[in-house]
Amino acid sequence: MKKGFTLIELLIVIAVLGILAVAVLSAINPIEQIN
Repeated sequence: MKKGFTLIELLIVIAVLGILAVAVLSAINPIEQIN
């Protein structure tokens, strides 16, 4: 196995972090989600 991330793995990690960030923000700010 190579060290480091391949491009596909990096894209998957970025996508997962983005989804988690949206979930956390919507959980913290339910008022903005209503608007």
